[in-house]
Amino acid sequence: MRASHKDWHSKEQLEKLQSWARDGLTDDQIASNVGCSRSTLNEWKKRYSDISDALKKGKTVVNVEVENALLKKALGTTVKTTQFKMVKIDKDVLQAKRNQFANAYKLDHPDKTRREIMIATALAVPTYERIPVVETVQEIAPDTSAAIFWLKNRLPEKYRDQVFRKLNLANAENAELDQELKRLKIKSLKENGQDMEMLLDKMLDIVTKEDKEGGQEG
Repeated sequence: MRASHKDWHSKEQLEKLQSWARDGLTDDQIASNVGCSRSTLNEWKKRYSDISDALKKGKTVVNVEVENALLKKALGTTVKTTQFKMVKIDKDVLQAKRNQFANAYKLDHPDKTRREIMIATALAVPTYERIPVVETVQEIAPDTSAAIFWLKNRLPEKYRDQVFRKLNLANAENAELDQELKRLKIKSLKENGQDMEMLLDKMLDIVTKEDKEGGQEG
């Protein structure tokens, strides 16, 4: 039987679409779950705002969660883990908790037998409880790759690949120029004495000033 959009406008079905999108399913996978083609699902999204909104809301939740996770990885974060141990509840405390639950359960379920109330109480009020013992705090260092990915996608005009290549090339050229000037400076000291050293220092100042002015213009 061919899938129909009419089956997907109820609150329950729209929530199902939203949950699939929230779980990270692609449109192809959602279309398969619905029982239609990808093109049919796209047509439904264009024609029926409730279906489109349900899918958008689900994907927005996932996008925000991924974005937050990436940001934490880029900036670094703190992770806390807690170890627990199971401790047997004091006999008197346990009896008081069970009496309280049984009385409330009996009021909400007057048709239940005593045996049914006892079983429900035993299931709802366990004899052991979890007690936190050790809390560990771990510092996660910032991730350079995550930071670059974030900047390139959030500020593409400033941090696109071309900008990084130009920056790396400029740094390499400056380093090479600096090495050459140092080489000439050492050579001049050997051949011409202190006067030539002062001249090379002035040349280095001029080059550095030009680099700074060029960076400000860019």
